[in-house]
Amino acid sequence: MPWSNQNGGGPWGGGGGNNQGPWGQGPNRPRGGGGNGGGGNGGPPDLEDIIRRSQDRLRSIVPGGFNGGAFVIVLLVIAAFVAFQSVYTVQPDERGVELRFGKPKEEIAAPGLHYHFWPFETVEIVKVTEQQQNIGGRGNANSAEGLMLSGDQNIVNVQFSVLFTVSDPEAYLFNLETPAATLQQVSESAMREVVGRRPAQDIFRDGREQVSNEVRDIIQGTMDTYGSGISINAVPIEDAAPPREVADAFEEVQRAEQDEDRFVEEANQYANQKLGQARGQAAQVREEASAYKDRVVNEATGEAQRFVSIYDAYSTAPDVTRERIFIETMEQVLKNSNTIILDEKQGAIPYLPLNEMIRQNNATSGTAVRGANP
Repeated sequence: MPWSNQNGGGPWGGGGGNNQGPWGQGPNRPRGGGGNGGGGNGGPPDLEDIIRRSQDRLRSIVPGGFNGGAFVIVLLVIAAFVAFQSVYTVQPDERGVELRFGKPKEEIAAPGLHYHFWPFETVEIVKVTEQQQNIGGRGNANSAEGLMLSGDQNIVNVQFSVLFTVSDPEAYLFNLETPAATLQQVSESAMREVVGRRPAQDIFRDGREQVSNEVRDIIQGTMDTYGSGISINAVPIEDAAPPREVADAFEEVQRAEQDEDRFVEEANQYANQKLGQARGQAAQVREEASAYKDRVVNEATGEAQRFVSIYDAYSTAPDVTRERIFIETMEQVLKNSNTIILDEKQGAIPYLPLNEMIRQNNATSGTAVRGANP
C-alpha cells in the first residue's frame, strides 16, 4: 500500500514497524511467557502443538500404537453395538417371539429382560392384553361404513366394537399378513349377516344381546379357521340408529309404536280391573247360592225329619196325635187374632167391640196415609 513503505509509518505519521499498527501502536499481547504450550514471545497455544501432544498420549495408551489401536477401537464399538442390539425387554402386557434367520422359535419370551444373538436372531413384540377395534361410521355422519340392511328391509346404521386378545402370538404374527384389517373385515361381514336375518327392532332395542353373541361366535369361528391366534371376548353394539335422511320419519314411527304399547297397556289394565271385579261378583254369587242351597236343604231335611217324627207318633197314637195337631194348628192360626168366644148355654149376649175396631181402622188408615205422604 502507499503508506507501508515510508519508514514503516502509517498514514497519520505513526510507524507501522515493530508489529505496530497504522495508528502507531501494535496489537496488545498477553503478558507472561508462552510456557510449554504457548508460542514464542508469550503468544497463545499453538493448535498443531495440542493435536500433536494428544496423538502422543493416544499412542502411549493404545497397544500397538495408533494404527493398531484404531482397529481395536472399531472392534470395541462394533461389539458394544451388537451387545446393545442383542438385549431387549418384554413388558408385562407383551410377549416376544424370537426369530432365527427369519424362522420363529418355539419358545415365547415372557415379560422381563432377554438376550438374543443379533443380527442372526431378531424379536417381534406382541401386546397380549385386551384390545378394542371400533367398526362403523363413528365421528363421520356421512360415512356409509355402518349402514346395513335388516331382515325387514330397513336400513340401520350400526356402530360396534370388537374386544379381543392375542392368545397365540406366533400365529398372530405369521399366519395373517394384516390381522387388524382381517379382523375388521370379518367383523363387519358377520354383523351384516346377523342384521340381515333379524328385524330392525331387534337391533334397536329388543335383541341387542342376542345379536352381539351371534356376531361374536361367527367372528371367532372365522378367525379360528384362518389360524389368527385371536380370541374374541365381546362384541358390544354401541349405537344403532336409522340413517340421518330418514331419522325424523323413524322417530315418528317409534313414537307411534310407543303410543300403541301405552294404549295396549292401559287396555290390559282396564280389562284386568273389570275382570277382577266380575270374578269377585261371580264368587260372591256362588257363595250366596251355595249358602241358600245349604239353608233350603237343611230346612227341607228338618221338615222331613219332623214329619217323620210326627208320623211315627201318629202311628203309635192316632187319636191323641190328631187332636194335638189340631190344637197346635188352631193355636198358630188364632194366636194373633181378636177372638170372642160366647157360651150360648149360659145365655150370653153377643158383644161386638165397635170402639176397638174403629181405633184399629183409624190406625191402619193413618199408617197408609203417612206411608203415601212422608
